[in-house]
Amino acid sequence: MGRRSDHTRQELEHLFVVEGHKHMAEVGFARFSAREVAKRIGYSIGTLYNVFGTLDQLLIAINTRTFQLWADHVREQLQAAPEDRIGCLVEAYFSFARANANSWNAIYDHHLPPDVTLSDEQNALRGGLTQIIVDEVAAILPTSARPGAPRLARSLIAVVHGHCVFELNGSFALMGLDWPAGLALDRVWEALIHAGATPRRG
Repeated sequence: MGRRSDHTRQELEHLFVVEGHKHMAEVGFARFSAREVAKRIGYSIGTLYNVFGTLDQLLIAINTRTFQLWADHVREQLQAAPEDRIGCLVEAYFSFARANANSWNAIYDHHLPPDVTLSDEQNALRGGLTQIIVDEVAAILPTSARPGAPRLARSLIAVVHGHCVFELNGSFALMGLDWPAGLALDRVWEALIHAGATPRRG
């Protein structure tokens, strides 16, 4: 029997998201089970749906947690490597994906139905990661080019993401290429220099 009176709705939401995130990290998107998540914390699947309404909303919350942890990882890496900040951003992108492959892939495996949209809060939480990158790109550009930083940063994210996907799915290995993060960093710097950034040394 579910422990219906043990926690507030807010506490339940947190419990389901944290345990759901753990479950996703263990089994991946294809094998994810909301029923298993509820079982792990001693509640019924009905309670889970009472809190989130739909499976999509639970998955949105779990993936948003991944974005928040990813942003925390990037911040920590930047603090540890204050000189080569662009290189640090690229490596942090890859290192988080490698260490959290199932959770990371779930972000892109979950496709929202046409009638489901992210809330403003969810968008804001997820946008924290992008904002870190926008700020770092803006900081390295000349003042005149900084208004274009948000657009450029999002394009660079796409470049790095593509390289990261190819590393994780083995495509680069099949092509006989190693150090995908280094290849991605080269492409990033090419774009930054084109936009007016001072070339890195070495």
